Amino acid sequence: MIAGLFAGTPALAGTDPTLFIGNLGNQLQTVASQPSPLQRQPGFRQLFEEDFDVPGISRFVLGRFWRVFTPGEQQQFVCYFEDYVVLTFSDRLSQFVADGAVFKVTGSRPDSEGVIVFSQISRGAGQPIRVDWHLIPVATIYKVSDIMIDGVSMTLSGRSDLEGVVERNGGRADSILPVMRQETASGSTRGMPDRCRSIAVEQARAPL
Repeated sequence: MIAGLFAGTPALAGTDPTLFIGNLGNQLQTVASQPSPLQRQPGFRQLFEEDFDVPGISRFVLGRFWRVFTPGEQQQFVCYFEDYVVLTFSDRLSQFVADGAVFKVTGSRPDSEGVIVFSQISRGAGQPIRVDWHLIPVATIYKVSDIMIDGVSMTLSGRSDLEGVVERNGGRADSILPVMRQETASGSTRGMPDRCRSIAVEQARAPL
Protein backbone atom coordinates (compact mmCIF):
# COMPACT_ATOMS: atom_id res chain seq x y z
CA MET A 1 0.00 0.00 0.00
CA ILE A 2 2.83 2.41 0.89
CA ALA A 3 4.60 1.65 -2.39
CA GLY A 4 1.39 2.42 -4.25
CA LEU A 5 0.94 5.75 -2.49
CA PHE A 6 4.39 7.01 -3.42
CA ALA A 7 4.89 5.45 -6.86
CA GLY A 8 6.24 7.84 -9.46
CA THR A 9 6.96 10.74 -7.11
CA PRO A 10 10.30 12.00 -8.60
CA ALA A 11 9.64 15.09 -10.71
CA LEU A 12 11.01 15.75 -14.16
CA ALA A 13 13.62 18.51 -14.05
CA GLY A 14 11.67 20.30 -16.77
CA THR A 15 8.58 20.59 -14.58
CA ASP A 16 7.71 23.25 -12.01
CA PRO A 17 9.95 22.73 -8.95
CA THR A 18 7.32 24.29 -6.69
CA LEU A 19 4.86 21.55 -7.72
CA PHE A 20 7.53 18.95 -6.94
CA ILE A 21 8.05 20.29 -3.40
CA GLY A 22 4.33 20.80 -2.88
CA ASN A 23 3.77 17.15 -3.77
CA LEU A 24 6.70 16.01 -1.62
CA GLY A 25 5.49 18.06 1.34
CA ASN A 26 2.01 16.53 1.09
CA GLN A 27 3.50 13.03 1.02
CA LEU A 28 5.72 13.79 4.00
CA GLN A 29 2.62 14.83 5.89
CA THR A 30 0.95 11.54 4.94
CA VAL A 31 3.97 9.64 6.26
CA ALA A 32 4.09 11.75 9.41
CA SER A 33 0.45 10.97 10.19
CA GLN A 34 1.27 7.31 10.80
CA PRO A 35 0.91 6.58 14.55
CA SER A 36 4.23 4.83 15.27
CA PRO A 37 7.91 5.12 14.18
CA LEU A 38 7.87 1.62 12.69
CA GLN A 39 4.97 2.70 10.47
CA ARG A 40 6.56 6.03 9.51
CA GLN A 41 10.03 4.72 8.67
CA PRO A 42 9.25 2.68 5.49
CA GLY A 43 7.39 5.56 3.87
CA PHE A 44 10.04 8.11 4.79
CA ARG A 45 12.83 5.81 3.57
CA GLN A 46 11.11 5.48 0.19
CA LEU A 47 10.72 9.25 -0.16
CA PHE A 48 14.32 9.82 0.96
CA GLU A 49 15.72 7.32 -1.55
CA GLU A 50 13.58 8.56 -4.44
CA ASP A 51 13.55 12.33 -3.97
CA PHE A 52 16.86 13.14 -2.21
CA ASP A 53 20.39 13.05 -3.61
CA VAL A 54 21.49 10.49 -1.02
CA PRO A 55 25.00 9.79 -2.46
CA GLY A 56 25.74 13.50 -2.95
CA ILE A 57 24.48 14.48 0.49
CA SER A 58 26.49 11.65 2.06
CA ARG A 59 29.70 12.77 0.35
CA PHE A 60 29.16 16.36 1.44
CA VAL A 61 28.40 15.42 5.04
CA LEU A 62 31.48 13.17 5.26
CA GLY A 63 33.57 15.99 3.76
CA ARG A 64 37.34 15.59 3.78
CA PHE A 65 37.05 12.12 5.31
CA TRP A 66 35.46 10.77 2.12
CA ARG A 67 38.88 10.70 0.43
CA VAL A 68 40.51 8.64 3.20
CA PHE A 69 37.75 6.03 3.29
CA THR A 70 38.06 2.91 1.15
CA PRO A 71 35.27 2.29 -1.41
CA GLY A 72 33.76 -0.28 0.97
CA GLU A 73 33.83 2.19 3.87
CA GLN A 74 32.25 4.85 1.66
CA GLN A 75 29.39 2.51 0.81
CA GLN A 76 28.99 1.62 4.48
CA PHE A 77 28.81 5.27 5.42
CA VAL A 78 26.13 6.01 2.81
CA CYS A 79 24.14 3.06 4.18
CA TYR A 80 24.46 4.10 7.83
CA PHE A 81 23.78 7.74 6.97
CA GLU A 82 20.53 6.80 5.24
CA ASP A 83 19.49 4.69 8.25
CA TYR A 84 20.36 7.53 10.62
CA VAL A 85 18.33 10.09 8.64
CA VAL A 86 15.36 7.70 8.44
CA LEU A 87 15.47 6.99 12.18
CA THR A 88 15.81 10.60 13.30
CA PHE A 89 13.78 12.52 10.76
CA SER A 90 10.86 10.09 10.61
CA ASP A 91 10.28 10.92 14.29
CA ARG A 92 10.65 14.65 13.73
CA LEU A 93 8.10 14.46 10.93
CA SER A 94 5.38 14.03 13.51
CA GLN A 95 5.50 17.79 14.12
CA PHE A 96 4.48 18.33 10.49
CA VAL A 97 0.95 17.30 11.40
CA ALA A 98 0.93 18.28 15.09
CA ASP A 99 -1.60 20.90 16.14
CA GLY A 100 -3.08 21.09 12.63
CA ALA A 101 0.19 22.06 10.93
CA VAL A 102 -0.17 23.35 7.37
CA PHE A 103 2.56 23.01 4.73
CA LYS A 104 2.66 25.72 2.04
CA VAL A 105 5.04 26.47 -0.83
CA THR A 106 5.65 30.23 -1.02
CA GLY A 107 7.96 30.65 -4.03
CA SER A 108 11.24 29.75 -5.69
CA ARG A 109 14.34 31.22 -7.31
CA PRO A 110 17.17 29.90 -9.50
CA ASP A 111 20.38 28.86 -7.77
CA SER A 112 23.90 28.28 -9.09
CA GLU A 113 23.38 24.52 -8.73
CA GLY A 114 19.68 24.32 -9.50
CA VAL A 115 16.63 25.81 -7.75
CA ILE A 116 15.69 26.85 -4.21
CA VAL A 117 12.03 26.38 -3.30
CA PHE A 118 10.70 28.31 -0.31
CA SER A 119 8.00 26.94 1.98
CA GLN A 120 6.64 27.27 5.48
CA ILE A 121 4.94 25.13 8.09
CA SER A 122 2.26 26.93 10.09
CA ARG A 123 1.18 25.52 13.45
CA GLY A 124 -1.66 27.25 15.23
CA ALA A 125 -1.02 30.86 16.21
CA GLY A 126 2.76 30.43 16.45
CA GLN A 127 5.37 31.79 14.08
CA PRO A 128 5.54 29.75 10.83
CA ILE A 129 8.64 27.58 10.36
CA ARG A 130 10.53 28.50 7.20
CA VAL A 131 11.80 25.54 5.17
CA ASP A 132 13.98 26.10 2.08
CA TRP A 133 14.53 23.17 -0.29
CA HIS A 134 17.69 23.12 -2.42
CA LEU A 135 17.09 21.16 -5.62
CA ILE A 136 19.56 19.94 -8.22
CA PRO A 137 18.84 18.30 -11.59
CA VAL A 138 19.94 14.66 -11.67
CA ALA A 139 19.47 13.19 -15.16
CA THR A 140 15.87 14.14 -15.96
CA ILE A 141 14.53 14.62 -12.43
CA TYR A 142 14.94 16.93 -9.47
CA LYS A 143 16.60 15.73 -6.28
CA VAL A 144 16.73 17.50 -2.90
CA SER A 145 20.37 18.29 -2.06
CA ASP A 146 19.76 20.19 1.19
CA ILE A 147 17.01 21.44 3.48
CA MET A 148 17.32 24.64 5.51
CA ILE A 149 14.93 24.88 8.46
CA ASP A 150 14.74 28.42 9.86
CA GLY A 151 18.14 29.09 8.29
CA VAL A 152 19.86 25.94 9.60
CA SER A 153 21.28 23.65 6.90
CA MET A 154 20.71 19.91 7.31
CA THR A 155 23.91 19.03 5.45
CA LEU A 156 26.13 21.56 7.25
CA SER A 157 24.77 20.39 10.60
CA GLY A 158 25.55 16.79 9.67
CA ARG A 159 29.10 17.67 8.63
CA SER A 160 29.65 19.58 11.87
CA ASP A 161 28.40 16.60 13.90
CA LEU A 162 30.88 14.26 12.18
CA GLU A 163 33.74 16.70 12.69
CA GLY A 164 32.85 16.59 16.38
CA VAL A 165 32.87 12.78 16.40
CA VAL A 166 36.38 12.71 14.93
CA GLU A 167 37.62 15.44 17.28
CA ARG A 168 36.33 13.57 20.34
CA ASN A 169 38.11 10.43 19.17
CA GLY A 170 41.60 11.81 18.80
CA GLY A 171 41.25 12.92 15.19
CA ARG A 172 40.66 9.36 13.96
CA ALA A 173 38.42 9.15 10.90
CA ASP A 174 37.96 5.42 11.52
CA SER A 175 35.83 6.32 14.56
CA ILE A 176 32.99 7.49 12.31
CA LEU A 177 31.59 4.13 11.21
CA PRO A 178 31.45 2.58 14.72
CA VAL A 179 29.64 5.68 16.01
CA MET A 180 27.17 5.59 13.09
CA ARG A 181 26.64 1.87 13.70
CA GLN A 182 25.89 2.52 17.37
CA GLU A 183 23.53 5.40 16.60
CA THR A 184 21.46 3.37 14.15
CA ALA A 185 21.49 0.22 16.33
CA SER A 186 19.99 2.19 19.22
CA GLY A 187 17.04 3.24 17.08
CA SER A 188 13.69 1.55 16.66
CA THR A 189 15.07 -0.88 14.06
CA ARG A 190 17.12 -2.60 16.80
CA GLY A 191 17.18 -6.36 16.35
CA MET A 192 17.17 -6.22 12.56
CA PRO A 193 20.22 -7.51 10.63
CA ASP A 194 22.96 -4.93 10.16
CA ARG A 195 22.66 -4.56 6.38
CA CYS A 196 25.34 -1.86 6.35
CA ARG A 197 28.04 -3.94 8.05
CA SER A 198 27.50 -6.70 5.47
CA ILE A 199 28.70 -4.30 2.77
CA ALA A 200 32.24 -4.52 4.14
CA VAL A 201 32.06 -8.31 4.19
CA GLU A 202 30.95 -8.38 0.56
CA GLN A 203 33.75 -5.98 -0.39
CA ALA A 204 36.34 -8.16 1.35
CA ARG A 205 35.09 -11.25 -0.50
CA ALA A 206 35.01 -9.55 -3.90
CA PRO A 207 37.81 -10.66 -6.28
CA LEU A 208 40.53 -8.10 -6.94
